[in-house]
Amino acid sequence: MHYCEKYPLAATALQEWYYELLNSRFKNFNELKLVYGNASLVADDRVIFNIMGNRYRLIVRIVFDFKAIQIKWFGTHAEYDKIDVTVIQFKKK
Repeated sequence: MHYCEKYPLAATALQEWYYELLNSRFKNFNELKLVYGNASLVADDRVIFNIMGNRYRLIVRIVFDFKAIQIKWFGTHAEYDKIDVTVIQFKKK
């Protein structure tokens, strides 16, 4: 099941986040943090974003030098509390 199907309320917020990052020119996490004040950096260049006022969490790996973003995980805040953000991997269902 696609994330937008599982979390339909978050679909628009995720699309907005995606287009904001697509059009950004962040050179490093510090520049990103100026725009996304609640973003957190964890192991392996992973960044945690709050989506829809912290109702959902998005974990991505960002390589700023190549402007590459890899989605690692998305879910509710309650689901987030049950995972290890440093090793969680995206699983296609």
